Amino acid sequence: MLIHDLLENAARRWPTKVALIAGERRLTYRELDGAADRLAHGLVDRGVEAGDRIAIQLDNNADAVTALFAAVKAGAVFVMINPGTRPGKLTTLLRDSGARVLIASEKTAAPAAHLLSELPRPPTVIRTGPELDDLRAPSGAAVTGPPPGRRAGEGDLAALLYTSGTTGDAKGVMLTHGNVVSAIASIVSYLGLVHDDVLLDVLPLSFGYGLTQLFSAFQVGAQLVLERGMVFPTITLRRIADEKVTRWGIVPTIAAVLLAMDLGRHDLSSLRTITNAGAALPDDHLRRLRAALPRVDLVCMYGQTECLRISYLDPAQVDARLGSVGKGMPNQDLTVVDEDGREVGPGEVGELVVSGPHVMRGYWQRPQESARKLRPGRVPGHTTLITGDLFRRDAEGFLYFVARKDDIIKCKGEKVSPREVENVLQALPGVVEAAVVGAQDAVLGQAVRAVVVLASGARLSARDVQRHCADHLEDFMVPSAVEFRDSLPKNENGKIIKKDL
Repeated sequence: MLIHDLLENAARRWPTKVALIAGERRLTYRELDGAADRLAHGLVDRGVEAGDRIAIQLDNNADAVTALFAAVKAGAVFVMINPGTRPGKLTTLLRDSGARVLIASEKTAAPAAHLLSELPRPPTVIRTGPELDDLRAPSGAAVTGPPPGRRAGEGDLAALLYTSGTTGDAKGVMLTHGNVVSAIASIVSYLGLVHDDVLLDVLPLSFGYGLTQLFSAFQVGAQLVLERGMVFPTITLRRIADEKVTRWGIVPTIAAVLLAMDLGRHDLSSLRTITNAGAALPDDHLRRLRAALPRVDLVCMYGQTECLRISYLDPAQVDARLGSVGKGMPNQDLTVVDEDGREVGPGEVGELVVSGPHVMRGYWQRPQESARKLRPGRVPGHTTLITGDLFRRDAEGFLYFVARKDDIIKCKGEKVSPREVENVLQALPGVVEAAVVGAQDAVLGQAVRAVVVLASGARLSARDVQRHCADHLEDFMVPSAVEFRDSLPKNENGKIIKKDL
C-alpha cells in the first residue's frame, strides 16, 4: 500500500463526504483527490521525475495537503518545511535535500529569493495563488492515465522529515511508503479511529505528529479540521464546538495554554479523546487536565521522527500509571537494554530499542549516522532503531521515559534525569514551564541548572524553588542555580530547545 492509496481509497468509498476543513474551505474526498491528481500531472509535465524531492513550505491549508499528495502521486518525495522557517535555515534544508521544486506562499518565498539563487541547483519555485492554479489542469480538463505515482513501491522513498534539531543539527529522516502506511495502520488500530470521527489538527504538517493525524483521518475516511496553530485559543475551542470535533492531538505547550483557561465556559461535549506526543506531559498537567476534562480520554504517546510512533498508554491506565507512555503499539517489537545490549530488568534504566516495518530507511546522505542508529531486524522487512532515549519498565512492562541519553546530568557522580526534576518544578504553584540542563562545574562535574517561567503575578525566588525541590528530591538533584525567564526557547513544533539553554 502507498501513501496516496489512503486518499484514493477514501475517495472511492466516500466520494461526497467532506474530507478536509481548512479555514473557509471544505473539500470532499473526490474533490481533494482530483485536485491532487491534476497537480501531480502538472508537476510531471514540469519535469518532475520519480525520486525528485518536492519541498512544501505552506501553512496548514488545503494547498499544503493537495501538494503533499500530488508529490507522491507524481512518484516524488515530499519535504514538509515549517512556514515559520527562516530564509537561512530554509536554504540549508533545500541544499541538503536537493529539492527540485519548492511550493511556497509569496510571504515565505520572497524573503528567501536572493539566497535561493545562490544554491548550486536552485529549485523551481511555485507560489500559491495563480501560479499554483495554472499548474493544475482546469477542473473540466481530461486527465488521462493512472496517477503517475503508481510507479512507486512500498519500499520507495516517500518523505524526508527533518528532525526538530533540539539537540543538534536537523537531519533528514528517510521514510518509505511502507514505513508511513505501517505506522498509520498501528495508530488507527490502537486509537480505535472510525469513519465518523472528526480530528482537529493544529500542529504543523512538517511535524511527524501533525502529519500522522492527517494520514490517520484519511485511512478511515474521517474528517480532518486543519488549523494554523493555536494563536487564538478561544477560536480553536469554538472550532471544536462548531465542527463537533471528537479527537484532538496536543503537545505540552498547548496543555499549558488550556490549563490557563476556564474550559467550563466552552462547549467541548463532542470531544472524546485528547492525545499527547512530541514531548511528555508534566505529571501535574496530566492531573489537572484529567480534572478539567473528566469525560475526555487522555492518551499519552511516545514516538520519534525516525519511526513516527512507538508507544501509547491506554487511557484507563492514566491515573494509575502517572508519567507512563504505556506499551509498544501493534506490529513492532521493543526492549530496554544496557550498554552491552542486554535486556534490563524491571525498574532498571536502559536504552529503548525498537524494531518494525515503520522504522526509517536512514538519514538522508548521512551513512555513518544511519549505521550508528540502525540494525537489521530479526523479522524480514523490519529494521531495528537504537533510539538514544533512556527508559525504565515496571513489573507489568509499562514504559517510563527517563531522559535523552545526551541529556543525562552527571552531578556528584550521580545520574540526574532532567524530567524528574522538571516534574517537581512544574508542581510548584506559580511555575508555568520549567527546563533543566547540566552546566559544567569544576567541583560537581555538572551542576543542575533550572530555567523557570512564572505565571503572571507569581512571586518566587531562587531560594523558594530550591527549597521546594529539596523537599521532594535527593540533594544531588536539587538545582544549584535557578534562572527566571519570560519564556523558553522552542522550535516550530513547540519543543523546548535545550541546546539553547
